[in-house]
Amino acid sequence: MKTISIIIFSIFCLSLSVAGQTVYTGYVDKHPVELVISTIYSDGDARAIYAYSKYNTPIEINGNLKKKELRLYEKNNDDTDKAVFFFKNFDDKGQKLSGIWTNIETGKKLNVILNRQFSLDAEERHQWDTREILQKNSLDDKYFKLVISKDDGDLDSSASELKILKKSTGKLFQKIDLGYQLEGIDNIEIDDYNFDGYMDFSVFEASYAGPNTSSIYFLYDPATDSFFRSSFSGTSLSFDKEKKLIHEHNQCCAGRIHMNAIYKVEGNQMVLVKKTCREYNDDMADFIEVDCN
Repeated sequence: MKTISIIIFSIFCLSLSVAGQTVYTGYVDKHPVELVISTIYSDGDARAIYAYSKYNTPIEINGNLKKKELRLYEKNNDDTDKAVFFFKNFDDKGQKLSGIWTNIETGKKLNVILNRQFSLDAEERHQWDTREILQKNSLDDKYFKLVISKDDGDLDSSASELKILKKSTGKLFQKIDLGYQLEGIDNIEIDDYNFDGYMDFSVFEASYAGPNTSSIYFLYDPATDSFFRSSFSGTSLSFDKEKKLIHEHNQCCAGRIHMNAIYKVEGNQMVLVKKTCREYNDDMADFIEVDCN
């Protein structure tokens, strides 16, 4: 059932997108940059990130594609528009992408010249063996790239490795084996998952029926200055920093059954504190508490 849910979810997402997961490199004025267009949906909604090579800090830029005019907006912290990329006659198959970057606050304009490097579209996967996709979220001093590998004898691709790189130099800090069916720019989340004051990261694993999701959690070890895969697991985990508790929620059967669990963290392990289950009762027209099997 879990595998079927993942396949349905993937087909649904693909049916909505008309272009995406394409990597460009080039310049904004004289500044080297990398642009990753994650997805352009059939309604024109566009999602992307870019990063200046000098800083290696990914910047989220979302916008729209209308009548071959692509606009991608960079936001201020208060969600107001800070800058915009404008590409006229946008063609996701074109090898060159020329446009204008405009600072909305000052009106300053800079030329943008980009070269298309590759796409994860199925029709292009036979042209390469491995590629790297910049991730949207990053740490203060490190950023992430997924290494996408084409499976032998198959045009499907998987995230075989995760590279953690230093922002200051672009050099490799750590490499972690993955092997999950992952693509795109949104697979990494940042948080302090074990409440020790150090930032950790997680890798999205899968989406199941309903709102249920799972991730793989990697914790930072200050003694070794490296990240390690933890034993943290569960469905749709959320982390309460104030109370230092982990909450798990799982629902099934069209929302008729809900499981909630609370964990504390001891020795980098999840320790169950409380678990409850509720099931919808037709006779009472309400949820009642039941035994968790």
